[in-house]
Amino acid sequence: MSAKTAAPAVRYEAVIGLEIHAQMLTSTKMFCGCAALFGSEPNTQTCPICVGMPGVLPVINRKAVEFTVKAGLAMGCEIARLSRFARKNYFYPDLPKGYQVSQYELPICGRGAIKFFCDGVEKTVGITRIHMEEDAGKNIHEGTGDFSFVDLNRAGVPLMEIVSEPDIRSAGEAAEFMRKIRSILRYLEVCDGNMDQGSLRCDANVSLRPVGQSELGQRAEIKNINSFRFVEKAIEYEIKRQERVLNEGGRVVQETRLFNTTLGVTESMRSKEEAHDYRYFPEPDLVPIIVDDEMRDKILRTIPELPDAKTARYIKDFGLPEYDADFVAAERGIAEWFEKTAQHWNPKEVSNWIMGEFSRLLNDTGTDIKESKVTPVLLIGMLKLIKDGTLSVKLAKTVFEEIFASGKSAEEIVKEKGLVQISDTGEIDRAVDAALAASPGEVGRYKGGEVKLMGFFVGQVMKATKGKANPAVVNEILKGKLG
Repeated sequence: MSAKTAAPAVRYEAVIGLEIHAQMLTSTKMFCGCAALFGSEPNTQTCPICVGMPGVLPVINRKAVEFTVKAGLAMGCEIARLSRFARKNYFYPDLPKGYQVSQYELPICGRGAIKFFCDGVEKTVGITRIHMEEDAGKNIHEGTGDFSFVDLNRAGVPLMEIVSEPDIRSAGEAAEFMRKIRSILRYLEVCDGNMDQGSLRCDANVSLRPVGQSELGQRAEIKNINSFRFVEKAIEYEIKRQERVLNEGGRVVQETRLFNTTLGVTESMRSKEEAHDYRYFPEPDLVPIIVDDEMRDKILRTIPELPDAKTARYIKDFGLPEYDADFVAAERGIAEWFEKTAQHWNPKEVSNWIMGEFSRLLNDTGTDIKESKVTPVLLIGMLKLIKDGTLSVKLAKTVFEEIFASGKSAEEIVKEKGLVQISDTGEIDRAVDAALAASPGEVGRYKGGEVKLMGFFVGQVMKATKGKANPAVVNEILKGKLG
């Protein structure tokens, strides 16, 4: 009996769209005067309006409207002259009114597009819409015993929801798209982008279809992903899960899923609702929003030079490589710091320190560059010491850490810690002789053709001089002695 030939596995293409929720940097909530603060004691930032008491009347936060229009203009969106709020009806413990005030048929921003690079390839992802809505409260389950509590401090906080077209084809593209959105929002100063605090999070809609097919597959939605790493991991897992289901002859169910960050898997939460399930209807307590030409033009004038434009200018005006320019331009604070410094020193040297030691220390300590003790003057002072031979690059890294911690000048630190580079040829000559005398076997192998041992000898001399010897002088003397 002949063995049955297995059918070849179908090749699938992922189709991904993101719904990004950005908390706006307004001082008050969307429809009331309560503070939109993070980290306050539970239920201390509430009032009858945001907790849904009967008979109250909301009032639209004008600043939230301006911020949403500003984001829409920066992303090339069509701005609606007339938009309106709607009630999105569903029942959940953290939604005190039994509905969420959002936008549905008439959002404030229509179609736009975002360009970004992923793995060196330029990608364009369309924006379907940007609309405003209020946030829900927060359910607290951990550490509460047999009970769950509800904190309504976040209820009514203004959000803008940025909905992409299903133009994303991989987990990596999804993460890069979200990074680009975050960069733009932070440039505009309409959202702080603090994902660990929930200020920026996303829902990912993921489906698969056979390669070459235009019809979309059944999608699953992964809710409330709050880091770039988790965006990538959640989508990667979901793609593999759906591919496994389809290859086993199963059917992908339309549902809402959550990403279990501990196990690295997505888990079913509930069946996915359609728009008609929410029974949208216009919010009767709020007037329509009118954005006239005067308002639009006034907001347009407040938009700063954005990351893509800065990248192009840094390449043209400062001669930076594209990678450096893109890195430096991604964060507004870093870009402004770079420009102040590059006006007075070699831009490439400045970008090297920003991309290297400076970024490492900022990330390790969770410090914003605007709060850093390292000023352009302090970095330039240190770079001058490197240029005149007082400091080696290796010693400069030690000095820079101290500048970052204390705000002292490089000159002060060098004097205090005795970190002056040794360029005296006599002292280095003696250190080289000692290193060669201690390693006769390596000397023989070097002279026998193992020239890579030069690095070993340099390391021995640097170790003996505690990293203070001038590397250029060390190399020169070693070459002279080894032939």
